[in-house]
Amino acid sequence: MEKGPIESSCVKPLFDSRFVHVFDLQYAAGKHYYDCSRRSAEELAAVKSDEEFREMIPDAVSCFVILEKDGAEPELLLAREYRYPAGKFLLSVPAGLIDAEDRENNARTSGASSPAVTAAVREIREETGLAVTDRDRITLVSPLVFSSPGFTDESNALVCAVLHPEADGRLSQSGARGSERFDGFVTVNAEKARELLRAGKDEHGVFFPVYTWMALLYFASGMWKD
Repeated sequence: MEKGPIESSCVKPLFDSRFVHVFDLQYAAGKHYYDCSRRSAEELAAVKSDEEFREMIPDAVSCFVILEKDGAEPELLLAREYRYPAGKFLLSVPAGLIDAEDRENNARTSGASSPAVTAAVREIREETGLAVTDRDRITLVSPLVFSSPGFTDESNALVCAVLHPEADGRLSQSGARGSERFDGFVTVNAEKARELLRAGKDEHGVFFPVYTWMALLYFASGMWKD
């Protein structure tokens, strides 16, 4: 595969904050491409070697949470989360950044799970109140997908968690942290998931994120049963 034109020496930082950085990627003399990233200049996807790229750990994890209750039809669990750039509560999946502690926990368990799975267990607990138990099944659907690679190198792992909550188990969004804002849960069966996919928006006419679309498709297709 041909190596791209971006080298570390071509990267110029333009903006820096805790969660977002903007870089000028000079890909030819006088030619500039602007990259919004969660990564440091040294960790940008654009400057990684082929080997480093293949081993790259994603920035975050998005979770497809499926509830299987005794005697009931399986349902996909979604939440309404306020997304500041969109200015709306969007139908969303549990998600969050993969942090250094997730990587350390994975290293201590000798790779028994990936950092993405470790992060997923935490995010599901924080955003739904549900704990992943030995009875549940959690699998890595995709190790890394890019959100919008024409604009950013932001990436997510996709994790599916099939949970078996107790009949009296209660969902909770009290674990919200920092700027996170939630406005309740939505559960959908396979037919409702297909309706949402056909509509491309929720019942309020609000469009949803690409990761919600992925979760709906994965659930409605039955791939999670494999």
